[in-house]
Amino acid sequence: MTVHFIGAGPGAADLITLRGRDLIAASPVCLYAGSLVPEALLSHCPPGARIVNTAPLSLDQIMEEIAAAHAAGHDVARLHSGDLSVWSAMGEQLRRLRDLGIPYDVTPGVPSFAAAAAALGAELTLPGIAQSVVLTRTSGRATAMAETENLSAFAATGATLAIHLSIHVLEKVVDDLRPHYGGDCPVAIVWRATWPDQRIIRATLDTLQTAVGAEMERTALILVGRAIGAEDFNESRLYAGDYDRRYRPVGTAPRFPAGTE
Repeated sequence: MTVHFIGAGPGAADLITLRGRDLIAASPVCLYAGSLVPEALLSHCPPGARIVNTAPLSLDQIMEEIAAAHAAGHDVARLHSGDLSVWSAMGEQLRRLRDLGIPYDVTPGVPSFAAAAAALGAELTLPGIAQSVVLTRTSGRATAMAETENLSAFAATGATLAIHLSIHVLEKVVDDLRPHYGGDCPVAIVWRATWPDQRIIRATLDTLQTAVGAEMERTALILVGRAIGAEDFNESRLYAGDYDRRYRPVGTAPRFPAGTE
């Protein structure tokens, strides 16, 4: 028996890995975060599977479901939205499973920031503009931010920021970022990336609040940085004709001569 933690992706039912889909199909029990995981993914569950929406359950109740499946020898597909490596509450579940001696594995999923960038048709790291992406959020009722982790500190790096779970404090986000990026810095907000009702707003830090208006729903991602929508950037050396690469030797004395490993 194994508990399979599966990243269910950002919303579109077909944005799940083949491994994740196959694990769902092979598991007699499926626990899914019903507030964010699309029900269409449940179509992969085998006939007769026990399907439990964990949205109204406490951690203790979730663990009771897993313990019951373990006692019965049934694999569990545990579905969380996006990717499990950030803000998934997986860590506390894994800690309890280790204490109970219940086996588990983890299958990654498409993270929301990648889905939002795809919706924008944007690369978040552009030569000469930004080579780092910071995944962050603001303090919330469930989890506070460490004092050293704040938007001003991250903004000072000039990196592209992917700000999660913060649309409800948009005014504070703008006030924290404007001194570092400038009021003309591009911003995009993507609501429910890849869902049928996906919405996108493009603006600048100065115009963002006017552009958003009252449309402040929780499931939104804020992307900030000069790489958002940029056109004036250097081309990567990776594909330059005179760039010496292992698989494309250039010149009379290439670094990796043809036929070498």
